[in-house]
Amino acid sequence: MAKEDFWSRPEESKNIVKERAELSDVVQRWEGIKREVEECEILLDLAVEEEDEQTLQEIADKAVKLKKELRSLELERLLDGENDGRNAIVSIHAGAGGTEAQDWAEMLLRMYTRWCERKGYKVEIVDMLDGEEAGIKNVTFTVSGKYAYGFLKAESGIHRLVRISPFDASGRRHTSFAAVFVYPEIDDEIVIDIKPSDLRIDTFRASGAGGQHVNKTSSAVRITHLPTGIVVTCQNEKSQHRNREIAMRILRARLYELERKKQQEKLQEIHDNLDEIAWGNQIRSYVLQPYRLVKDHRTNIERGDVDNVLDGDIDQFIEAYLLQQLQQKEQQAVASQ
Repeated sequence: MAKEDFWSRPEESKNIVKERAELSDVVQRWEGIKREVEECEILLDLAVEEEDEQTLQEIADKAVKLKKELRSLELERLLDGENDGRNAIVSIHAGAGGTEAQDWAEMLLRMYTRWCERKGYKVEIVDMLDGEEAGIKNVTFTVSGKYAYGFLKAESGIHRLVRISPFDASGRRHTSFAAVFVYPEIDDEIVIDIKPSDLRIDTFRASGAGGQHVNKTSSAVRITHLPTGIVVTCQNEKSQHRNREIAMRILRARLYELERKKQQEKLQEIHDNLDEIAWGNQIRSYVLQPYRLVKDHRTNIERGDVDNVLDGDIDQFIEAYLLQQLQQKEQQAVASQ
């Protein structure tokens, strides 16, 4: 940022300023935790010496708070994927189970809304289709906040509910399914930054049916974009300057289309990893009858406080999934060496 020409490149400088702000935030949080730990150590020595029970309790409470803050910082370290820092787009679709499944989809919507409230994230419903009797058939909403996608990607998959149906007069136990799809929010604006060093520009004599410039001056222009191999030629105008201007416009359009296809392929890759909304593909089961238990089938984390989980207390499942992914990456790295 100290370079003289830094602000002359608006798009590049904007990204660097954003990155600096994010890194500064991490450093400041870490330094803040470190400073508070050091202060607690000094207070602890004094409190022990003075046998001050009240101060000892205050330090114990502070230690619990600092542990949570440090845990949060550690988790964010795991979120180093290309899109982890982006906002999230979440879709919930009712699966097998009719009205039961539609009610289950609405319960999941409430669970994620409550989780977002706990995290301080903003939720905005984009589209929702109500069920015929109760619940919702599907809903799509955006979640805005730091690392929203990085955390919520752990929720992509099939969620299974087992309970006594409130819609069954006979009081029978029903199993319902709903699918949760989570995507990163990709910016619509694609900035095409073409570096002069990435271009090879050739001029040659235009060919055509006649005219004073044909075969007399090198007015035709051929531009090769070296990183992608895209070649654009323009020779219709009499002016070399004009041909070059049009060729650059076409090149920008082709590079834009290339980037757009890359984004679509990334989203499709995420979508292809999701399974059918039915039995056997669930990532997590929520059992309310005949016992009460929530179990994540990927990490084997189990919780008996089902009501708290359905009220948005799902951090333990998300953290376990992120740690599991980190361990798998480390194992793959070791195996490839």
